Amino acid sequence: MICSTGAFLIRAQLCSLLVLSVACSTSNSAAPAASKPAAAALWGDMKPTVSVKELMADMIDPASDYVFDSIGTIIIGKKTTEIQPRTEEDWAKIRAGAVMMAEGVYLLKVPRRFAPVGDENNSTGPEPEELSPAQITTKVEKDPVLWNAKIEALRNVGLEVLEIIKKKDTNALWGACEDLDAACENCHLEFWYPGERAYLSKLDRHLDELYGKEHKIGPGHTKFGMEPPKPTK
Repeated sequence: MICSTGAFLIRAQLCSLLVLSVACSTSNSAAPAASKPAAAALWGDMKPTVSVKELMADMIDPASDYVFDSIGTIIIGKKTTEIQPRTEEDWAKIRAGAVMMAEGVYLLKVPRRFAPVGDENNSTGPEPEELSPAQITTKVEKDPVLWNAKIEALRNVGLEVLEIIKKKDTNALWGACEDLDAACENCHLEFWYPGERAYLSKLDRHLDELYGKEHKIGPGHTKFGMEPPKPTK
């Protein structure tokens, strides 16, 4: 069979285009795989700087104060002062606290010491008030699901407050403060000072005798002594 020079050149060009097309396709399909190590290098591993005790004292607790201090009633003699957010600056401050809580509490998911080196909490003596860092570590390792649930509970309060801020619902802050108090105390009673549960129950009974079982802390909201409110069925 005789092939003309023109036909040969056309076939050669087609082959070159086919090889180039395959090469480009291979290059494009490999690009996502190459990006995975780059993404991992970008984010890296999270490394804790401080202990849980320090993180709570220096970040989470101050953040919660922005919420706790946002609403209240001060009664001195015959004078009553209502505390509530009134300006955009007031609401911005509450938002800062809510964001710090919602985002910062997830740092408790990063493995870290529960107290600084050499700090054993108030865990010594015949009736220690707090668990030692080693005891807390044992509890968390035994039930990490419960630990994560407590973290999520506090985060949910932060999200609740962010929604309240969108609506500027001052009255709803009362309920958010109750939820925040419950989230904090339920975690502390489980992982930090579980022995206080019996003491707080006793204190609640005493407060009930003095002031009645329920006393109002805001419009339509009730606080049950010092113990976190039990879930309603």
